[in-house]
Amino acid sequence: MPTISTFYGIIIVMYLRNKEHNPPHVHAITQDYAAPFLIATGELMEGEFPSKAKNLVKEFILNYQKELEEMWVTEKYKKLPPLI
Repeated sequence: MPTISTFYGIIIVMYLRNKEHNPPHVHAITQDYAAPFLIATGELMEGEFPSKAKNLVKEFILNYQKELEEMWVTEKYKKLPPLI
């Protein structure tokens, strides 16, 4: 599971597409929570995630949506800059 970015105590990872299921998504992980988020909308797919952290993950996804979609399709991962 390659780490795409880390910011404000949140780690963004993407599992290999062939081992995962659609729709395209990333996983956000904090010390106490882990949840999948849709690349298309930045919305939480399932589970719980703190409100402030959820908003930061959505902002990150929407800022880098094109790059994340490309990574999902090609399985060529790269680090993305954190939110500042």
